[in-house]
Amino acid sequence: MSNTFYAILLIVFAYFCGSLPFGYWAGLMKGTDVRKHGSGNIGATNVIRVLGKGIGIPVFILDLLKGLVPVALAEWWMKNHGANLNTASLIAVCCAAASVLGHMFPFLLGFKGGKGVATSTGALIGLAPFTLLITAIVWLAVYFSSRMVALASIAAALALPIAMLLVMTFQGSWNLVLLALGIVMGVLVVVRHRSNIARILAGTENRFDKNKP
Repeated sequence: MSNTFYAILLIVFAYFCGSLPFGYWAGLMKGTDVRKHGSGNIGATNVIRVLGKGIGIPVFILDLLKGLVPVALAEWWMKNHGANLNTASLIAVCCAAASVLGHMFPFLLGFKGGKGVATSTGALIGLAPFTLLITAIVWLAVYFSSRMVALASIAAALALPIAMLLVMTFQGSWNLVLLALGIVMGVLVVVRHRSNIARILAGTENRFDKNKP
């Protein structure tokens, strides 16, 4: 079979992985539909808020793996089936996009999913770890100064393409497809947080109080 067939299969697999609603399933295991509580989101942050860290942290890890596994598999598969480095990288980038879109628009939940932060993080581990390090520092700085996960995620999303530019400039190696993905991922994450942005501006956004368990 041709590399084109493998590429299509890998991208479809990535979307399928992204569509797995672990946060929703975790809630059902506890007799709760997380979409009806907290922010109504199926992502790890709302799961932690509704069900606690014991459930939310495993959900975060699983959501992260939804982005990492398809990217790592795509690069490994394409390189071991005759594709050159640029082609393998391109397919990995496409798989990253597919997994994030799957998380945001899962077919299993009527295309109403999460905000894509954890899945994007997993994809970046496989594609651009140095860029992820910079955005993680931004996320941590904003979170610990505001105690708002949404604000930290928005700031990290905005920093993502800038961090990619800095890393590519420092390395002297440009990957325009990856940069385009960074821009699209950043925009999508910000757009998916539009309700949070409204609450932040209104001063009603949820905070994680460091003095509470």
